[in-house]
Amino acid sequence: MDRRKIYCSYDYSMDLRLALPLRDMANNRRMAWRRYSPNLAIGRGLIMKKILTIDGGGIKGVFPAAFLASIEDIVGDRIGKYFDLIVGTSTGGILALGLGLGFTAKELLAFYEEYGATIFRSRWVWRLPVINFISGLAATRYKQEPLRNALEQKFGNKLLGECLTRVVIPSLNLETGQVHVYKTSHHPKLVTDYKEKVVDVALATSAAPTYFPAFRATSGVPLVDGGLWANNPVGLSVVEAIGILGWMATDIKVFSLGCTSEALNVRFGRHFALGQLYWAKKISDVFMSAQSSHSLGTAQLLIGKENIFRYNPTVANGKFALDSIEEMSSLRGMGSEYARDTISSIKIFFEEEASPFSPYHGLYNIA
Repeated sequence: MDRRKIYCSYDYSMDLRLALPLRDMANNRRMAWRRYSPNLAIGRGLIMKKILTIDGGGIKGVFPAAFLASIEDIVGDRIGKYFDLIVGTSTGGILALGLGLGFTAKELLAFYEEYGATIFRSRWVWRLPVINFISGLAATRYKQEPLRNALEQKFGNKLLGECLTRVVIPSLNLETGQVHVYKTSHHPKLVTDYKEKVVDVALATSAAPTYFPAFRATSGVPLVDGGLWANNPVGLSVVEAIGILGWMATDIKVFSLGCTSEALNVRFGRHFALGQLYWAKKISDVFMSAQSSHSLGTAQLLIGKENIFRYNPTVANGKFALDSIEEMSSLRGMGSEYARDTISSIKIFFEEEASPFSPYHGLYNIA
């Protein structure tokens, strides 16, 4: 049996039959695999475990980046030092990787502002709109190379194992349809991912279908955007904390950031009869909304609604798109404003630094 698959797969059809046993597990009902490493439980029940999650959303990642950068200005230190686990999807995965490596949110915000227009430069910028549409039926809207080049400028050859905190990044195997989750070696059985290049992990989680080509891993496996199953990774983060790290539900608090959302606005009575033409434009919105709702509901069931601090402001329909580079300044302003308005509600996360992370495999690059 492929042990790695056990620890890197999560079925989001999880219902009460799985959620309730996980909750029991979190409340210290020992399971056989836990005995594999009693060190996982050090501090259980004695110290708060803090998780940061960041949704996917393309250039809308400027919102959480600006939010966190403003928090850094207030607390006077980098965000990553305050969290025991950081989980991010797609653009949120890029932020999670950067924070995990020790970059400040302000540095990551500057990354978006410097490279956003280059990353989201259309293949067909000089063609007629009708030609752009036809070409888009056969190829992705953007090339992978500008994104890769930007990531290499920021992260260089750093490896996932160099992260200073626990990091989890979801992706999807396009050949098998199985989830693929990159993780730091925060459990003894996680023996491979820490050797992966951070740039490759970022490309895998952000390869949004129709926007960017699938990423080919070193093994040849085609990987695409983790947002296809965990765009809001809050549920994944809590399952990781309880099921893999063995943390108690009563110890966990989650700070969850979205990239803004829109009202679903499905006009059932008026448009349902249009069938494929209508749903072709709406199905992605419905899917993402449902996934986010289920993910949040799963997390709330496992650790309690009062322990999840979720910030994902609703904006006017069509205001921001995944590639709205012209709206970066608006997103930045919104992120800064929300941070100032909510700091009193989330100060519990920034009163003390998280305990140092000691990976089971690999070494930090502390130079």
